[in-house]
Amino acid sequence: MYKCMVVTDPETAPGFRMAGVEVIELETPDEAEKLVIKLLHRDDTGVIAMNEDFIEKLDHRIMERIERSYRPIIIPIPSAKKQSDRENYIDRLLRRAIGYNIVVRR
Repeated sequence: MYKCMVVTDPETAPGFRMAGVEVIELETPDEAEKLVIKLLHRDDTGVIAMNEDFIEKLDHRIMERIERSYRPIIIPIPSAKKQSDRENYIDRLLRRAIGYNIVVRR
């Protein structure tokens, strides 16, 4: 069975632990690259929810490998430090997932 885990900063980690998810805390985004390489080689990793700041620091070759692989799926968690609105965040997720920007008009 595949695991779902969260890679985030110490400020947001307790909330995810309360939800019962395995959490890996990183102090700086620079630590993320070494960790992601290890997680990509694990057989039990299915979904990784990762702090958006950490994903942005990953090398482009690692990101290309993640994009090509079917497992694990890496989902960005919006950074608390960035004040982006929800609609932009959802637009970016949809564009990444399906390759389109869907606009819903009311």
